[in-house]
Amino acid sequence: MLGNGTGLEPPARPTRVRWRIVGLLALFALLCHFNRVSMAVAGTEHIIGKRGLSETQMGSVYSAYLLIYTILMTPGGWWIDRRGPRAALLMMSFGSALFVALTGAVGMVARSAAVLLWGLLVVRGLLGSVTVPMHPGAARMVSLWTPPTERSRANGSVNATALIGIALAPPGFGFLADHLGWPGAFVVGGAASAVLGAIWMLYARDGPREHPSSNFEERRLVEADRAPLPGAGPDGPHGSGRLLGNRTLILLTLSYAANNYFQYLFVYWIQYYFDSVLHLGKGQSRGYTTLAMLAMAAGMASGGWISDRTEILLGTRRGRALISILSMTLSALFLGMGILGQGTAWIVACFALAMGVLGICEAAFWTSATQVGERHGGMAAAIMNTGGNGGGLLAPIVTPLFASYFGWKGGLGLACGVSVIGALFWLWIDPTRSSGGPEAMKPSRSTSAPPPGGP
Repeated sequence: MLGNGTGLEPPARPTRVRWRIVGLLALFALLCHFNRVSMAVAGTEHIIGKRGLSETQMGSVYSAYLLIYTILMTPGGWWIDRRGPRAALLMMSFGSALFVALTGAVGMVARSAAVLLWGLLVVRGLLGSVTVPMHPGAARMVSLWTPPTERSRANGSVNATALIGIALAPPGFGFLADHLGWPGAFVVGGAASAVLGAIWMLYARDGPREHPSSNFEERRLVEADRAPLPGAGPDGPHGSGRLLGNRTLILLTLSYAANNYFQYLFVYWIQYYFDSVLHLGKGQSRGYTTLAMLAMAAGMASGGWISDRTEILLGTRRGRALISILSMTLSALFLGMGILGQGTAWIVACFALAMGVLGICEAAFWTSATQVGERHGGMAAAIMNTGGNGGGLLAPIVTPLFASYFGWKGGLGLACGVSVIGALFWLWIDPTRSSGGPEAMKPSRSTSAPPPGGP
């Protein structure tokens, strides 16, 4: 009862189930990327040369994952929208548990370089097939669980933890491999995926209305800006097929392809560059690679908050465009300064800054994709990520190939030009133009929010 004698109880505060869901998504991202990048750590420290595989062959193993992941990404986005992100991410967790553990099994049983190569190509390709829902599923879950004022921050947090997983892979997987052998370390990674999947199965739901711990105030906060879109069913005029012709989504996809090329260059080859090109040794190479990834994680985490604040000041289109253009252009500048510079401290600092500023625009991509896609946000995010990984899967192969002709500085320098080109696409990207056109953005007054008396 209120102390003023009105007999009215104070309004309850919204529960924070949405941030627990975001926390679980972040753990998924961390573990998924730890298990992905652990292959590069194993390749650098235990397989290239030592088990008979060359740099190019190992690059093919890295790209096998990315190739299958990319091919299945858009169908996976359709499946996310049909079955819901909870089910999609549950499949991902248990599938990852199986194929990460099988990566270790291949290492245990292979007795020749040929068997090892083909075994890794198959198992890592299958791992790529089951991890398709990670980012589009997480972005769709964020769009279902958070209000617009928190959405970029939530997406930034999830993507930041993915980079923490990448950053932890060199020291973390390296430590496990030093004590258990690299095959045993993969078995541990698979077991961790299974445990997280069980927690997700018990706790997660596809929205606050389905979750028993989410109160009415949280549901009203999350859903206040939403309205059903007339004719927006699977086969309606605003169906998922229109996404493929949406100019903003096409440009967003091309820009993200350039962004991922830059990212994947670091993910798959920067430890090798430190260790085998600059001859800094295994310990320092692990540490400097971790520093670069943590810098990007910090950029992603802060970038979501910066994006939300900039949009308030400049509007959605101008705010996200400014953040993304500056982010991708400065990343190219810092990488170029590191390539041309001298001294380990200078190179490491420039590389870390390049990754840090690149991370700032990550949330803008994912928030824009789900906004453009509306109720087909899972597929829109998947289409964008298909292009992103199309650019990303080129980096493991193109970088050493380009370096064989122009040296490793040339291989890294190519990414600078790619990043600048990607930044320019944001001059024409307008995330406020949905897949259904301007009319699809208009809310229905009769359905814009739940009635105040209950859900």
